[in-house]
Amino acid sequence: MAKIKRPVTEMLFPILQPNLAGLARLAAEATHADEGHLIEFKAIKARSLLNKTLSKRRYIFELSINPFRGCEFGCKYCFARYTHEFLEPAPITEVPKGTYDVPQQSWALKFEREIYLKENAAWLLEQELKKIGPEHPIAMGTVTDPYQPIERRVGITRSILEVFAKQEGYSLGIITKSSLIVRDVDLLQKIAARNKLVVHHTITTTDAALARKMEPRAPRPDLRFAALRKLRQAGITAGVLCSPLLPGINDSSRSLDAVASRAAAAGASFLGAHPLFLKSCSRPTWMEFVREQFPALAPEYARRYAHADFADAAYKKQMTALVKSVCRKHGIGERSNVPLVARAQDAEPEQNSEVKKEPKAARFREPQALLFA
Repeated sequence: MAKIKRPVTEMLFPILQPNLAGLARLAAEATHADEGHLIEFKAIKARSLLNKTLSKRRYIFELSINPFRGCEFGCKYCFARYTHEFLEPAPITEVPKGTYDVPQQSWALKFEREIYLKENAAWLLEQELKKIGPEHPIAMGTVTDPYQPIERRVGITRSILEVFAKQEGYSLGIITKSSLIVRDVDLLQKIAARNKLVVHHTITTTDAALARKMEPRAPRPDLRFAALRKLRQAGITAGVLCSPLLPGINDSSRSLDAVASRAAAAGASFLGAHPLFLKSCSRPTWMEFVREQFPALAPEYARRYAHADFADAAYKKQMTALVKSVCRKHGIGERSNVPLVARAQDAEPEQNSEVKKEPKAARFREPQALLFA
């Protein structure tokens, strides 16, 4: 199992340290673990690995695992930058809906520049799985990519998979943009043999130049499709998430058709796509990117997201029809309405606190909330 070397450090002038609590305190106590270009990695003492999140959209619970806090890929549209808000020593001010000209927040940039590595992740998971039953679907990578580049050196995600490889009857969904996942094919096969496993490969475009702009440190699309092919050849249920759909950028029939064509050629089990979800925390980063790279689209985004974080119903309906169309054309199954551990309708079977058992009748009565939707 992965272990992070923690250097011995002393706190200078401890009496002058601010009175921090919760994640802000853990972040302040985190120690330097590694570094990359413009990125610092810190080891953090996680108190729990399984997160239980109440979706405001569907009013249901979802269990998730994120081996890291923060993500090196730096995707411009990422909705998860809010997770670094909790590491700030003072409360932050949300960007009001309809406000688009504010600069990127410092903590939003830290999301891709200051990455926290969760210590003892495998051990924590082993302890927490003893408290829940296999009926709880688990999703890994809902907020940060479990296969971002630092994983190659620290192996936290692999240590987590080693734990699941010893389990039986669980449902696990993995979401990633990385081709590094093929390193763990051996473990994925072991997990799939005794559990339900689905891998969701996020591929938003086949255009490498566009992908480099939107997802600056993620692997090229062709490398992701190649990884998808290897997973399918290994017998793993795996498909494509072409999410988020970005108005005027990757939401045309031509763009989606290209993704679907490559997905089909790779043997994808399913394809799904959902419109951009523009939270307060990600709005300045995304709008700054649009103004720089697609200035003609800036007024359109201001109009679409003036009063809501979600795309309007008409646009969602249009995109749903388009996705269905390209899936039919290329013979790919559609992603089910139960995400993360979902399966295509005709594919093989299938997914912020310590988990406590609820009464059986209260568990997962509805489908889990869709990513980016």
